[in-house]
Amino acid sequence: MELVVIVIMLALVEYIVLGARVGFARGRTGLEAPAVTGNEEFERHFRVHYNTIEQLILFIPGIWFFAEYVHVLGAVAIGLVFVAGRAIYAVSYVKDPATRGTGMMLTVLPCWILVLGSLGGAVWKAIS
Repeated sequence: MELVVIVIMLALVEYIVLGARVGFARGRTGLEAPAVTGNEEFERHFRVHYNTIEQLILFIPGIWFFAEYVHVLGAVAIGLVFVAGRAIYAVSYVKDPATRGTGMMLTVLPCWILVLGSLGGAVWKAIS
């Protein structure tokens, strides 16, 4: 399970970095808090960070329970795809939101697999 914890921590470090990028964008653009609109560059960084929060809500319990009920190394591999996908999503979205599709799919699909796999594994264990 240590590998699963490492992947979760990598995802959280990535989230921290994305949050720092929001702060740097705020400083570069001069958009003062609490405003979250008014500068397109800032808004893109803000949306990437916020969307990552939304994905982490699925990812963290999904990877944990997938490792518990399905397969540890499978959870790690899928988790690493998620982390890489978030990075691709962030770079693409900030550059041009229309190009975010690949990164989005590399985060949404792993979350679905982890959550649905966890559910299936828990149900299987419950009825076995």
